[in-house]
Amino acid sequence: MNIERQYQANTRAATWVERFDRRRTLYIYLALAAYLFANNTINAASVWTEHNRDGVADIQLWEPFAWEYTSALSTLLLFPFLLFAFRHNPPRLTGFGRQLGWHLLATLLFAAAHVSLMVLMRELLYALGGGNYSFGPWLREFWYEYRKDAWGYAVFFCLYLAFRLAYSRLKGEASLIAENEPAANAAAEQVGQQKVPEHFLVKKLDKEFLVRVADIEWIESAGNYVNLHSRGRIYPMRGTLTTIAERLAPAGFSRIHRGLVVNHNAIEHISIQPSGDGEVQLQCGKQLNLSRRYRDAFKQALA
Repeated sequence: MNIERQYQANTRAATWVERFDRRRTLYIYLALAAYLFANNTINAASVWTEHNRDGVADIQLWEPFAWEYTSALSTLLLFPFLLFAFRHNPPRLTGFGRQLGWHLLATLLFAAAHVSLMVLMRELLYALGGGNYSFGPWLREFWYEYRKDAWGYAVFFCLYLAFRLAYSRLKGEASLIAENEPAANAAAEQVGQQKVPEHFLVKKLDKEFLVRVADIEWIESAGNYVNLHSRGRIYPMRGTLTTIAERLAPAGFSRIHRGLVVNHNAIEHISIQPSGDGEVQLQCGKQLNLSRRYRDAFKQALA
């Protein structure tokens, strides 16, 4: 394999996944807002049709749209809570009862917050129109809303898992080339050293791409993964920041924060604050925090 040619082909590839990743949260919210707007508009039209079946409506046209849109807006406002619940309790093969209990509690909290926000918005809208909104008996109506919210929670959770699976497949995952070279590692171990990798191998859609270690500008911790940042692209890699920092130290990488590692060659300048902390400005324009805990070791590495 011609490494340089493969590398150049990889750097020229600007896939939609990489562009999407830069504003992933924004795009997810826009997609959710579009779905809720379409779905709740259809629901509002259906409610209006039911109330106007005989040609004499007992509600005004704006009312079902107010009901549905306040519900949609409340869901949008609470979506960060849903993401938090999904991320902190993903499906596992063990502790099923505990997982179920967690999600049941999350559905109750979500429904309570959703109904409260929704009713508050409706009361404000009706007050502005000179009317009065009556939610009805709270216990009965909350149970009615809870069933819908619990189902919505389950649907969003399944969609979230499906999206993560598909997205990770498209985005790919990085690994060190040296990990796939047992002969090279064996030779390095004989002289008491660990082979310093020169490339990362990125597997994406059953294809393999090479990314030079020298082009990795900075690395950040992300749970069980670390994210490798190279020329505006992000490559996730399973592992800890401590391990990757130690492995890449001979290649000119240093830890500057509990969650950050930087490539010396990507640095434009460094500034130190009176508190002892500082900032590392990269040539790409990114600014990273420098913790005083790692400052001295970082200076020694640069020297």
